[in-house]
Amino acid sequence: MDIRYSANQRDVKRYTTDEMRAEFLIENLYVPDEVVAVYSHVDRMVTLGCMPVKETLPIHKGIDIWSSFGTDYFLERREIGIFNIGGAGVIEADGKRFEMGCKDCLYITMGTRSVTFSSKEESNPAKFYMVSAPAHCAYETTFIGIADAAKKPLGSMESANKRVINQFIHPDVLKTCQLSMGLTVLEPGSVWNTMPAHTHERRMEVYTYIDIPDDQAVFHFMGTPSETRHLVVQNEQAVISPSWSIHSGCGTSNYSFIWAMGGENQAFDDMDTVDIANLK
Repeated sequence: MDIRYSANQRDVKRYTTDEMRAEFLIENLYVPDEVVAVYSHVDRMVTLGCMPVKETLPIHKGIDIWSSFGTDYFLERREIGIFNIGGAGVIEADGKRFEMGCKDCLYITMGTRSVTFSSKEESNPAKFYMVSAPAHCAYETTFIGIADAAKKPLGSMESANKRVINQFIHPDVLKTCQLSMGLTVLEPGSVWNTMPAHTHERRMEVYTYIDIPDDQAVFHFMGTPSETRHLVVQNEQAVISPSWSIHSGCGTSNYSFIWAMGGENQAFDDMDTVDIANLK
């Protein structure tokens, strides 16, 4: 498991491109029949990718649970949100079976001992994207299909940001300890997300960008509002965004992204919006 320690905004001003990418970008999440995990000390969030092809994979494959978390099993003191961004797959959580189509989501509560992943077809494997946050109590493991997500249209073609926010793991949909997750889909012709930009001092965020054509990219803007930086992101890569950083993207085509948040609260209006004229 890759471990990333917290970076502060003063030091980031001096980072090279390679240092920025090593600190904040997660590149290779989907390896056949492996579980890839990145532990961030920013709010102790764990980002995982799993692509079962020939095997049924346990969530802890390749992870030394005790040395990494000081617990007997992965979700002993954690909750997790899981999206399938590939072919049809199956998740089993403590004996309960969940059929996962593309863009479906599963929330698994703290205290779930066994979680496994499999694909329906080797030729079109599932790709499970996951974010896990520390938790203090158990709620209810819940499946949310893409058709059942709360949908919030935003933006316009004139500002190149017409999009639909699909709320899955969200206070309006289900109860969790701190984790929130959703999927934002930009319409053809729209390329901007989260602009005007904002920060939220009491929550961090992880973005993963999907549905990017092979010959296109997304420029993910981060850093403090007065000294921004960017990462060039390819399809199915993720970005760790600390609370002090803006998190906005502009693509060379339309795309989708999954956002995950954790921290002090789940108040989505608890943000500090930055006027575009004040960005530097």
